[in-house]
Amino acid sequence: MDDLLRTMRISAAGMKVQGTRLRVISENVANSDSLPTQPGAMPYRRKVISFSNQLDRTIGVNTVRVNRINTDNSEFNRRLDPSHPAAGPDGYVLAPNINTLIEMTDMREAQRSYEANLNVIKSSKSMLQQTIGLMR
Repeated sequence: MDDLLRTMRISAAGMKVQGTRLRVISENVANSDSLPTQPGAMPYRRKVISFSNQLDRTIGVNTVRVNRINTDNSEFNRRLDPSHPAAGPDGYVLAPNINTLIEMTDMREAQRSYEANLNVIKSSKSMLQQTIGLMR
């Protein structure tokens, strides 16, 4: 029975980090078209999440955790829009360094991982219920 509870906690940790990952991706997608409003201002910079394994002392097993959320320092995109207030002398405006196709692919991957962990919890719960039923 301890193994099933341990399995549920490991999966819950996985769900938690994938939920955070989904929030970061959602923020990136929401800001993918945000442009600076004045000359010299910087646009939104894409955020990326990194994970690490940390010992969960209550179950004695390493579980996944959010290590940190950083900004992606890759170059900004550029859009030709000479009439925009933040356009430089060449007529280009700096745009966020976000590729929505990559973000949507990452979102789908995070969603699938979240669902896989949820299914493990559901299966573990079912096994626990069956075990308790047998003990009655």
